[in-house]
Amino acid sequence: MCRWLAYSGPQVVLADLLTRPDHSLIDQSLHARENVATTNGDGFGVGWYGSDGAPAVYRDTHPAWNDANLRTVAEHVASPIFLAHVRTATGTPVQRTNCHPFRHGSWLFQHNGSVPEFQRLKRRLVLGVDPDLYPHIEGSTDSETLFFLALTHGLAEDPPSALARTIGMVERAKVAEGIDQPTFFSACATNGDGLWAVRYSSHGQSRSLYHSKHIHALRALHGSYEALAEGSVIVVSEPLDELTEHWQAVDESTLIHVKGGQVEASPFTPG
Repeated sequence: MCRWLAYSGPQVVLADLLTRPDHSLIDQSLHARENVATTNGDGFGVGWYGSDGAPAVYRDTHPAWNDANLRTVAEHVASPIFLAHVRTATGTPVQRTNCHPFRHGSWLFQHNGSVPEFQRLKRRLVLGVDPDLYPHIEGSTDSETLFFLALTHGLAEDPPSALARTIGMVERAKVAEGIDQPTFFSACATNGDGLWAVRYSSHGQSRSLYHSKHIHALRALHGSYEALAEGSVIVVSEPLDELTEHWQAVDESTLIHVKGGQVEASPFTPG
């Protein structure tokens, strides 16, 4: 399983969250505290939005802790919304096209979790992808397939419904194949305006997910947050430091929508 981070708010330099906190995502790539695997070294990626509103990505197969270029990029790139991910492979190759976040059009998507026995389900699932979108799938992961299913189901028009229909399709495919292992879906999608994140598993034991509660408290108590302004929201697989009282755990089977510094939570049920 993987670790990821998402940010929405006034423009910040990526390093303010990606590398500087005590338990930054770079530290989590080596020392995850709330994950099945403590080491997440099977590649990394970061996606951000530039002045033209279009997303850019930098991804590679190196461990995040061992990539000097990532630190350089993080020190010089600023964005009002960005995603970052460190990967633990779950049955698919370690290659650049399998690194998150994935990009299509104005959308970025990243995922921590798994579709059980994906190779058995893959044909059923990819046949559900819009034929016009299918050629844009570059890698072999269940995560990228989920992204393109969500695009097929209307991610651009109604993100909550598209994500729910995507997981509903997975759950129905599992039943058809007689698979009773759980689905894990801790995912985040953004179009550069809003940000949507989901915490779900089919047996109620989801991977950890948090969002920040008190940016000003974090900023006052930890120098890494000095650049964060009112309206900043961080969504993370696990807190970036020991100040856990300033982080709100996302409930099981919940979708959160982040925009304009506000976090709105709603139930998430496969559609």
